[in-house]
This record gives sequence, C-alpha cells and structure tokens, in this order.
Amino acid sequence: MTLGLLLAQQAGAATAPVPPPYAGAYQPQGVDEIGWWREDDESERKLAASNLVIHDETLTGYVKHVLCDAIGEERCRSVRVYIMREPTFNASMSPNGTMRVLSGLLLRVHNEAELAAVLGHEFGHFERRHFLEGFKAQRGGTDVLAWAAVLASFAPTYHTRRAYGDLELSIYGNLFRYQRNQEREADRLGIGYLNESHLRPQAAALVWQNLMAEIEASARAKGLKKPDFNKIAFTASHPPEGERAAYLADLAVPEGAVRDDGAARYRAALAPWLPLFLDDQIKLNDFGASEYIIQSLATGGWTADLWFARAELYRTRGNQRDLANAADFYAKAIEIGPARPEAYRGLGLALMKTGQPTTGQKALRTYLALKPDASDAGMIRMMLPGKGTE
Repeated sequence: MTLGLLLAQQAGAATAPVPPPYAGAYQPQGVDEIGWWREDDESERKLAASNLVIHDETLTGYVKHVLCDAIGEERCRSVRVYIMREPTFNASMSPNGTMRVLSGLLLRVHNEAELAAVLGHEFGHFERRHFLEGFKAQRGGTDVLAWAAVLASFAPTYHTRRAYGDLELSIYGNLFRYQRNQEREADRLGIGYLNESHLRPQAAALVWQNLMAEIEASARAKGLKKPDFNKIAFTASHPPEGERAAYLADLAVPEGAVRDDGAARYRAALAPWLPLFLDDQIKLNDFGASEYIIQSLATGGWTADLWFARAELYRTRGNQRDLANAADFYAKAIEIGPARPEAYRGLGLALMKTGQPTTGQKALRTYLALKPDASDAGMIRMMLPGKGTE
C-alpha cells in the first residue's frame, strides 16, 4: 500500500467517491441560514460591480465551461463564476453559488484538467455544504467555551484556569482538524468528478506537485531552508501539500491517464491574458516563484510573452548579471515578436545600465518610434541625445 493511499484511508475513504445524483442547490433553512444567504447575495452584488473582477465574457465563459466539463451540466447550473485579478493561487465558493477564481490560479495551472481539479474541489465544498457544517461546528465550540468561562469565573483558581486553557486548546484543535478533514473530503469529491469526466484525473496531483515546486523555488531564491511539505502548523486549515499530492495521485483512476488534459485549448484561451497575469505576478517581488512559473509555462515552448516576462523579472531585480541576462531575453522576445514596443524599452534600459549606451539608445529610439505617445516618452527622450527618434 502506498503512502498516498494510506493517507486517503486515514482521511476516511480508500477510493474517490462516485458523484451521487445531484439533489440541487441547497436552500437555506431557518433565520441564521437565510440571513447568511442574504449577506452572500449582497456580497455578490458588490462583487459583480467590482473593479477587481475581470469582466470578460469569453474568459469567464471558458472557465465555467471547464467547470461544467468536470462536474456535469446539471450541477453547473447553480454556479456563477467571477474571475478576479489577484495574482495568488486560490479559488473559493460561497453558499449561494458564487465561485471566485483568482487570476493567479489561472496563471499557475497548465491545462483544463488541472483547472477542473481545483474548481471541482471548490464545488465539492458547495455540494457537501461544508460552509454550513463548519459554521455549526464553530458556533458549538465557541458556545462551550463561553459557558465554560462563565463557570470558571465562579472558582477563579490556578487549576480552573489551567483546565479552561486545556479545554480551549482542545476545542480549537478539533475545529482546525475538522476543517482539514473537510478539505480532504472536498479533494475526494473533486477527484471523483474528474474520474467520471473526459479529462485526465492524474492532473489533480500535479497541481500540488507544481505548487510545492514553486514554494521551494521561492524559498531557495530567498536563501531559506527547503520547506517540509508533510508537516503543518497546529492552526492549519488545510492538509499538508505533500499528503494531498500523494493521495490524489492514488485516487485517480488508472484508465484516466490516457485522457485529454486540454492543454492546447487552455493555452489558447489564456493567451490574451497571459501578459497581464505575468506582469501582476512579477510585481509580487517573488523572484524564485516568478522564475519557476515562467519556466514551467515555457515547457510548452518559449513565446515572445514568456521571454518578455522573464526579461522584466530579471531587469526588476537589477543586479548587473541580471541586466545582462535581461538584455538577452528582451532580444529573444523581439526576435519572435518585433512589434512589441515595451521590449525595446526594456532592452534599451538594460543595455544603458550595462555600459552599452549606443545600442541602448538605438533600442530606446525604436521604442519611441513604435509608441510615440507613451506615458514615459518625455523621460525616455531625456536619456537620448538629439531629437530622441530616428
């Protein structure tokens, strides 16, 4: 028995469950639930008008299509997808059917199957009503602590305070463990959806393997020790990444390995947004993570967008050797896509800072010729002798 399968059994199931017949979206019961749903409806109303949301019908429709491919059309009808411009790895789903997908997730996954694994996980939370169960568990635990505090106040001795502290630690520990088990259940539901779909379920484990590699690359670039992906903090709300990658790999049906992962379709759908998402990632100032993401995207072939992003990443860090590398990367981007003005700008600045003013000024003049109304045109002209353009 593999470690992943053992961990899956410990989490409560040795195999991924076959999705049950869909019972429809849950309707709130009672005052508390109705109030909660109303708050979510109001939150969604504000979300729909938010500047953080990418209001692009094509991209949103594509992401929902991937979700529907994974969970089925019947389940998918209850979901409303919002894509948010936020360069971190995450997605979430609210009780009223609102799914938030962050642009950082779209940048990091490599194909439809990987995206479907994450979205299916979030829908698993929704279908199993984990938000409601978690709310009840938290309320029950805090109620116990509140009554215990009242009783302890009648005998405020050292032993009473110690007993209350032990009770508090136990309750919070159980709540965090409860959340982790909900995550494991959502993982099993997500892989169950993929197993029944036409997409490759082995992609679910790759999501976590890639995320661990990114975290490790980030730590290495910062001079930190290698993270332990099989340990978690007491307050962790999610299982360790290593555990998740292991049991998801074991729960994927073997015959699914030959299925399509939708990589080509995914690259085509993301292509118009890739420059923006990469720029947002670079601005996080996490060199190791950004370099890993760019390199992993380039496994499908280097493009002008990827060379340009890598050049920007190195130029932003700004060491002399980085600037020399950046100039080389800008040149590669220009070779593939010579109409990109910003590549000439970056090339010129990198060359100027590495003691090559003549070729640097030539690149900057090309930038101004391609984009004469650039917002920084005045500043660039001050760096050039004469008129500034040829």
